[in-house]
This record gives sequence, C-alpha cells and structure tokens, in this order.
Amino acid sequence: MQSQSFLSRVRRKLPDLHPAERRLGELICDFPGEVASYSASELAALAEVSNATVSRFVKRLGYASYEDARRDARSESSSGSRLYTRQTGAEPAAAPDAFVETDIANIRESLEGVSRAGVDALAARILAARRVWCVGYRASNPLASYLCWQLLQVVEDAVPVPGGGQTMGEHVARMAPGDVVIVFGLRRRIAGFGQLLDAVRGTGAAVALVTDEGAPEDRQVDWHFRCATRSSGPLFSHVGVMALLNLLTNRAIELAGDSGLQRLGAIESMNDLLDEL
Repeated sequence: MQSQSFLSRVRRKLPDLHPAERRLGELICDFPGEVASYSASELAALAEVSNATVSRFVKRLGYASYEDARRDARSESSSGSRLYTRQTGAEPAAAPDAFVETDIANIRESLEGVSRAGVDALAARILAARRVWCVGYRASNPLASYLCWQLLQVVEDAVPVPGGGQTMGEHVARMAPGDVVIVFGLRRRIAGFGQLLDAVRGTGAAVALVTDEGAPEDRQVDWHFRCATRSSGPLFSHVGVMALLNLLTNRAIELAGDSGLQRLGAIESMNDLLDEL
C-alpha cells in the first residue's frame, strides 16, 4: 500500500542520510502529516533545512518531485497522532467504534511483526539476567514501570528507571554484561535519546528497544520491537505496546517452568498472609 510505503521509504533511508536530511526525515517520522499539509518551503522552514535539502530528500526516497511524495503522504494512515495528521475543519472520529477498530488494528500490526524466536530469546535472556532494567521517559515511563511490575512475578530483580529526582547516569554506571536493559523510545523521544542508547550498549548489557512504528530499525540493539500507535483521537494509542508486553511476560513465565509457577505461588501465599488482596 502506498500509505505504508511512504514511511517505509523514510525509515529505510534514515540511517544513511546526511545530518540535515536526517533531521528532516525524523520530523516526518514523528509527524508524517506535515508533508501532506505543508509546501516544500514550509516544511523546510519547519525542519530548519534548505529547500534544496527537501528536494534531495524526496529524490533519495525515489520520488520525482515533492508533490509526488505529498500525494503518498496524504493517504498515510498507519502512523502519527490525528493531532498532526487531520486537516483543519475535519470532523473528529470520536465514535467508540472508530477507537475499537483502530486499536484492534494496532494490536494486530504490532504483533504480526514479532517473531516467536525473538520473543523467546529475549524472555530466556531475562530469566538468566543478573538484573533487568526497564527504562522509559514521558509516555514510556508508565509502560516501563508496568513491564517491571509484571516481570517481578518471575524474576528476582527488575528495576524501573529513572525514578523521581534520579539521573540515568546513576543507573547506567551500574549496568553490566549480565543484565538486560529494555528501553522504551515511544514518541516523543527525549533529546539525547540516541546518546542514552549508546551509553547503555557500551555497558555490555543485552538491549531490547521498544518504539513506535515511526522509528527506523536499529540494528545495533539485540532486539527492536516497533509497535503501531495510530489513534482515532489526538493522543497516541499504546494498546499495541501493552499487547507486546503481555506476550513477553507470559512467555517468560512459561519458559521458567516449575520455578516460575513456584514463584507465582509464593507471591500469592504472601499476599494472603499480608491480607493485601
């Protein structure tokens, strides 16, 4: 489909682009609707690049002109918040059925791209890890905390970071080759996110990256899961991410076998003893 091929072209080219073109490509990945809404000169100003950079960029994507690229972008339906993609005066798609259909599509798209072998390999590494770190900022922060909470049902040491008042330097300095670091990089990513990933990789820990579908494939991490986040409203939808986390944690418990069941039993017994549930 053309709506998919436009962003696919951008993602494939992004790692090989010059800095100015890459800045333009990253803007488009985050807000693909900008191509449909702006002229070439307006987009250049928004990305703080020259008009010539825009022309070179669309040609690198295989388009003869900016208008050809914009034609594809107009049919884009697989990325970005409606806050950026809908046109002025458009009616909001607020009906519950619209959200149901979009979220079901997000779940399906997010999990269709996940291999059983990849999930099992990550789950096995988690079970063998000295410590599991779950890293997330902004919208990614509660998702990292949720994953940590679920993993504590089956592993001894899972840590959500950063916490209030903490810096990532305090945590990265303690990461080691026997660890697993699961980094959430959902839109919008913080400034310096690339440097954070580089620092985490430098510790020798195994790294899993969870992003939205707009992020280019990162071949330098051990696992990269890209989840669909489109929405029928102005906010990104994260149901696809939750589906991935559900799959991962359940596979970890299954692969843990008897020890996993024993840990779950011990947790339930302690909950009963403490009258917490």
